[in-house]
Amino acid sequence: MPVYWTISHSSRLVMAVTKGSVDVSDIEKYFAGVTADGAMAYAKIFEITHTPDALSDDNLNALGQRVVFYAQHGQVGPVAIVAASDASYEKAAVFAAAATVSRPLMIFRELHEARRWIDTHRDAAAA
Repeated sequence: MPVYWTISHSSRLVMAVTKGSVDVSDIEKYFAGVTADGAMAYAKIFEITHTPDALSDDNLNALGQRVVFYAQHGQVGPVAIVAASDASYEKAAVFAAAATVSRPLMIFRELHEARRWIDTHRDAAAA
């Protein structure tokens, strides 16, 4: 499984990372797993640095539309995407442009910056 994630219900946080070859079905399994565990509204950190070329722009657009669908049927939480390389940053930007829903989304080069930002937005949403 090329998408690995953990869910902290007490922190209302999902941490995910991609490794190796990733396809659309892998991301859909992630979406399904997070939804099944009742965590779609949680804050998410998604690290994609090691799989910048895994998905085409068309696939990223389709996944972005999937997020729009989820948002129409319930709340989606803030998302911090970690993309340290230029290639992964470009892919994150394609996804972000397609996943236009009413929730904070930001792309970062470093995990600690993403965590600081997501903590601020997660705490604001809980208040």
